Amino acid sequence: MAAGPGSAGAALDVSWVQGFSNKNLAFVSNQTVCYPCGNYILFLDIKTKKTRAVQCQTGQVGAFAANANSQVVAFSDRKLNPLIHIYTFPELRKLTELKGDAQLDYTLLAFSFKGPYLASYSSIPEFVLSVWNWQENLLLCSESQPGLTGTALSFNPMNWQQLCFVAESSVTIWRIERSKDEHHLTRHPVELPDDHGAMSPHEDLFFPASRNDDPYYGPDLPVSAIAGLKGHEAETFVEGILMFCHIKDLQYEIKICADISQPISSLLFSPDYTSLLLVTDQGTVYSYRPAHSGEAVKLLDTSSSCFLAADFLTPGNNYCVSVTISGEVQVWSLEDGTFLSKLNLGIKATSMACCPSSNSVAVGTQTGQICFLDVTKAEAPRVVHRTFLSKLPVLSLHYDQSGQFLIARATEGHIFILDARPSKFFQVLGYIVLAGEVLHLSVISDLKYDSVEVMVLLNVAEVQQARLEIFHLSSAMIADNDKYVNEQGMFNANDLKKEQYDLDYPLTSAVRLKSHNIVYGYCTCAPFICKYYLSAKNKWDGPSVFSAEKKIPSKQFGSGLLCLSPNSQWLAAAAKDGVLFIYNTSTLDILAQKHCHSYQGGGIRSMVFSLDGNFILVNGENDCALVCLKWKEIKETEIEEAALYWQSLRDILNKSASDENSVLKSMAEWKFDPECTSKSPPVTEEDGNVTNTDDMTWIGQKIQKVMREETQRFANQKEELQMGIKKLRETIQKMMHENEQVPDIEKLEHSEFNLDLKEQEQVQAAAEEDVARARRELEMEILYHCYLQDLIKYKCWDDLCVKERAVKCFHMDCEVRNYPLKVRSKEELETLKKVLRLKQAETADLQAQKKNLDSEMALSAEEREKAAEVTVDGASLCLNGSLSSQYGGDTSILYHQCDLHTKEQKLNQTILLKDVIYKVKTAFNEEFDIVVQKKEQEIARVKERNLKIQEILEQLELQVELWEPVLTDDEMPERALTVQDSEIKAEKYMTQEEKEQAELLAKLEMERRLAATDDERLRALDDMMGGVLEIRREDVLKLDIPPPDFISRPEDLWTEEETKVFEEYEKKVNELNEEKEEYRQFLRNEWNKLEASIKETTQNFDDIVCKLSEKKLKSQMVIYQEELKIVNLIYALLLDEELDTREAGLHKFLMKKKKEKVKGARKILTTKYGVEAYRGPYTDALQEEKSLEHGFMKQFAHIPGNLFEELLQLYKHRPETSRTETLLDTANPYVKGSPEDYQDALSHLMKAMDELDSPEHMPSGLDQSLWKHFCLARRNKMESEELVKWKALALAEMQACLQRRTDENDKMKSELESTFQELIWLKEEKMKLQQNLTVQFLLKQGQVELGSTQIPEYSDAILIDRRVVEELNCALAAQGEKKITAMVEFKDFSKGIIQLEWEHKKMKMQIQDLKEKARDIVILPISKDCQLFLTVQNYETHIAQHLAGMEQSLGVMDKLHKKNVKNHQKKVRELKKCIHLKEQANYELSLQLKEMLVSVSERMHIFEAADTRDISEKITRQRYQEILKQKHLRNLIREQEKQLAILQSKIESCNPRTLHII
Repeated sequence: MAAGPGSAGAALDVSWVQGFSNKNLAFVSNQTVCYPCGNYILFLDIKTKKTRAVQCQTGQVGAFAANANSQVVAFSDRKLNPLIHIYTFPELRKLTELKGDAQLDYTLLAFSFKGPYLASYSSIPEFVLSVWNWQENLLLCSESQPGLTGTALSFNPMNWQQLCFVAESSVTIWRIERSKDEHHLTRHPVELPDDHGAMSPHEDLFFPASRNDDPYYGPDLPVSAIAGLKGHEAETFVEGILMFCHIKDLQYEIKICADISQPISSLLFSPDYTSLLLVTDQGTVYSYRPAHSGEAVKLLDTSSSCFLAADFLTPGNNYCVSVTISGEVQVWSLEDGTFLSKLNLGIKATSMACCPSSNSVAVGTQTGQICFLDVTKAEAPRVVHRTFLSKLPVLSLHYDQSGQFLIARATEGHIFILDARPSKFFQVLGYIVLAGEVLHLSVISDLKYDSVEVMVLLNVAEVQQARLEIFHLSSAMIADNDKYVNEQGMFNANDLKKEQYDLDYPLTSAVRLKSHNIVYGYCTCAPFICKYYLSAKNKWDGPSVFSAEKKIPSKQFGSGLLCLSPNSQWLAAAAKDGVLFIYNTSTLDILAQKHCHSYQGGGIRSMVFSLDGNFILVNGENDCALVCLKWKEIKETEIEEAALYWQSLRDILNKSASDENSVLKSMAEWKFDPECTSKSPPVTEEDGNVTNTDDMTWIGQKIQKVMREETQRFANQKEELQMGIKKLRETIQKMMHENEQVPDIEKLEHSEFNLDLKEQEQVQAAAEEDVARARRELEMEILYHCYLQDLIKYKCWDDLCVKERAVKCFHMDCEVRNYPLKVRSKEELETLKKVLRLKQAETADLQAQKKNLDSEMALSAEEREKAAEVTVDGASLCLNGSLSSQYGGDTSILYHQCDLHTKEQKLNQTILLKDVIYKVKTAFNEEFDIVVQKKEQEIARVKERNLKIQEILEQLELQVELWEPVLTDDEMPERALTVQDSEIKAEKYMTQEEKEQAELLAKLEMERRLAATDDERLRALDDMMGGVLEIRREDVLKLDIPPPDFISRPEDLWTEEETKVFEEYEKKVNELNEEKEEYRQFLRNEWNKLEASIKETTQNFDDIVCKLSEKKLKSQMVIYQEELKIVNLIYALLLDEELDTREAGLHKFLMKKKKEKVKGARKILTTKYGVEAYRGPYTDALQEEKSLEHGFMKQFAHIPGNLFEELLQLYKHRPETSRTETLLDTANPYVKGSPEDYQDALSHLMKAMDELDSPEHMPSGLDQSLWKHFCLARRNKMESEELVKWKALALAEMQACLQRRTDENDKMKSELESTFQELIWLKEEKMKLQQNLTVQFLLKQGQVELGSTQIPEYSDAILIDRRVVEELNCALAAQGEKKITAMVEFKDFSKGIIQLEWEHKKMKMQIQDLKEKARDIVILPISKDCQLFLTVQNYETHIAQHLAGMEQSLGVMDKLHKKNVKNHQKKVRELKKCIHLKEQANYELSLQLKEMLVSVSERMHIFEAADTRDISEKITRQRYQEILKQKHLRNLIREQEKQLAILQSKIESCNPRTLHII
């Protein structure tokens, strides 16, 4: 705190704090709840509802926690390297500070239920979970969780060594393990359902398994929560209803406890479970006592939104009023900050001020309204009036100190002046409009002269300066308001006595002293406060710039705010840092400062002094805190001056305050509806019209009133003007009609009929402005489309070296497209060259290695050639996996598919395959271009032939539409880049210059055409000889023979010469017609030839396109084959990369586990040493306990037996203590083993021993001294047993910790072993991936046949090089040929034996045949021919004579045959005539048949209609019998055919068979 030299020792203290920033509450005792609010921790007593506060001196409170058992509160600040502060309750004294390694902020704090333990979690960048012993200020242990944002942190109430940490997507249970003085945090993650609502069966460290099933997040539950569970009872809530659930076994009972009608966000039980807090979303807190079953009592009723403003209620020493952004108005007691009442306006507020002259409060809203509240009863505020100024938000409200005027600041420079007194119903006096943005406004009252000065700070946008405007208000403006305002309610500038001053620095706030022309301003460009002295002269004519007389550096930052005390003694300054500074206005020395808000909360929004100067209300921007400050140390003279000024001001205000308050009380309550902006009644005009003033502002009403008065005042003149305008309109229309009837040269333009040229110019200017705006919008839209067009054109056209186009058939629906190709970049070409060089080097190296190796296979030359041929064929067709070599691709540059083992080879193969695909596409594109050229040539030929056909059609005078092929847009895609004039449907817009130029060009073209047609020679030739020098053949059709002149006379009058002339004329006409017909036939033939030629050539081209389409299909197949190779290679590379990534992750995991193992081994060693070291003291304590018992036996051995037995029983008797039994029965060994619990248990035991040591328990007959000695021995024995017990527990704890460390070490060993096994498996998988290659085969059609649709399983198949198989096949073929040769030789030998046997049998049969022939010769009979041959000497002559006779007979027979043929032909003709007659007869019969069929059908209908069922059944039976007979006959025929076949086979078997030749 800094203080000025003139007022040393001045200081501010926090009187009270109110607010509720969040819903984080905690019980610090059974009756007190605490919660953070801004820079403070507030403590609220449930019974008394009194509030106390603890301030965080360094700024806003960060994390927060409370412990009701220890009655301590912990919170962190939010500075750099934050601390954790721990305060005790109810002393509110700082106990300690915990300093950790956090650099920025703590996000979570949590106390343990028992013990001095505190858990904290820091945010960025550490993300460290720490456990503290806050009593000893020790950091026990910590663990880092990088990048994990925590949301909740809590200890297990039954075991402080279990800590639950909740993050955004995980829940972790941290176990705090202790071994004597060492603590360790061990992580135990909780298995949660994944995003699909299912539990994962296992957790993969690096690659979690993906799920494909549908997500399930469990059933939809209502918004409810269980507050706590105590025995078999629980409290829960559903949508504002608190319910009590009584659970017994499997039965439960639900009872509604309370209904608060507000959504409940959380529940909180007190430590003794007697009170239950209900926190709502609106910031209200209710208290409910389950045992009493009463209603929920409202404990805290603050708003959940931030405070907007606060002010003191007149007279300023009892109450204060605040308003929130949401529109809630609260009334507080100024003495202790007790909440008195609240009123919800239901509309967003923007400003607030309290009236000095009455207990009224004005609240400005976002919609331009001002609501006036009656707060004469602090416990029941009410809205009594509402004024709707304008539709502009009310930014600030200011009262003068006398309470006469209310100044409202709105946006756009509007300032409204209102009468602040309720007796005047808060009348709006008027408004002014300033030229500029209003930054700040301050009001200065001169009570002596009854005047008010208003100083406005304006923002000067042109320069870095500030401008002040001051205007004056007087009470006369209230008495005679109409004199100072115009009809629209605006004040006259001269009556306000405006003054304007320009300042040298830009300011955000400015205030002015009352008695002096001194202005204080807060500068924005640099943090300092400026003091200006304004001269008395008005500077309207070119005001000069005032410079600051004094500048005080400020320790604040950000935009600031200044406020003067009512007596102008103190100047308060606040900024975004949240620190309030109080300056002395005379010296500008710092009197006091208070860090009441923080930068994290947005700083200070507003501040205000009380009228007596004792209190200051300060509210924050976003921290929801309202702070009331009071003077702690200040000079008495300053207090006396402030009290004296307040007394004088109160005397002045008391004169009118009572009257105004009585009027205010009598005003009816305003029924405010937030959905309606006005409730004013309709206004009835003087002319009877009713105007609804709902939703109408005060300015709107003024304007409407002025318009209504003007309308009434000038009603007659308006009517006369309307009649004159009507007549003038009719006259102008008549003139325009007459203008339409006159000739064009006398017509006037429509613009000359306009009377109001100024209005016309305005309309034209507005139209031109609209046109210019539309033109700009269109230009921007066109520019956007042009950019989009250029972008698409670059990507889809300019960037392609081969553009996509198509070629189509002429007569078929067949289309072929080429492959669009992009220009390969230099990087791609360089990479390709590099890969090719590398491949060539590898090939050369492989060939050199092959030459150095000796061939181990001994194959013959022929076998090697065969194997080589087979290998080449197989490699080209099968192992290459594609046919790209047949379609332009060079497969010689590719790696062999069986040699792709390394990653580099696969990457290089991918690049080479892309090059092959590019070459295949390029080769196809070349053929495509040739076909395109052919089509262009064919189209040119067709056009040429169409011209000839057109000439022929013109000569034939025929109108036939010719087929003329054209290239489509797909075949000429460049057409899409140019827009033809025919494509534009809209009319082209042309400027005047373009129109004149177009007319000039049309005129020149017309002159050129006229000059070309005006040729005397051509006209003479055309007139004389039809335009040609000689008659052509095609002109024959044009020739015509003129008829003679006498043809018009009748033929009877013709002479002989004329008749001859006519005959010659007809002859010539016939000859000419014949010649014309011949020429027409010639033209038709030529036409048919041309059409046939066109059809033939186009069909041939269609065949070429079809072949090209087939080749495109095969090329696409080849490209898909190569792309399939690329996909397989990329898949193999991805697998390899995934395996590498997993291997790297496993190595990293292995290194991490090794480090943890080393760390764990050290912990085990340390724990072992600790156990060994602790075992000695435990053994000593055990021996000491046994020695004490033996000592007792020896010490009291001389006592009589009955007394000794009784003493022995008393010696072994142990007192019953609830504390000891609880500790022994609990299942938590860590609670029992703490040293605090040991001391507590020992003290309880000693207290219980006091009762046993009393003389009442002494056996009768025992001496008093012996009894005392016995009690001392028993106490020593009890202390020794207790010590042994606690040492045993501590040793067991250390041994359990050692066992856990050992188990963790064993588990880590197993994890390391499994990691090693997985690494070995990964290496094996990588080796398999390198060896087990994916090879693509190209199989011929029909080479592979599958018996079913299932794909065979080849998982156990092995791929072997074909050369090995072929060499083995060659050896097998050679051995097979040898075997075949031997078998052929054996067959030939056996065949020779059989042939010899056959020849032997043949010879035997020939002998038998010769014998039979000799026998036949012997018995042969001799015919006449044989006798003639034997007897006639010249047999041949005889035969010749016989032949000649036969020829003669043949000639006779031929003649007879011809005659018979003629007769038969004659008969045939007669038969044809008969056939023709028969056909005619048949035709007649067919006609008769149709008629008969019609009659038959009619008879059939009649037959069907008649009862002929019996006859039809008889016919059916007969027909059925016939069918059975036919079937029986067919069966007999089949049986006979079978018997005949059997007999024929038997006959054939009886005939001798011939021997077959083998």
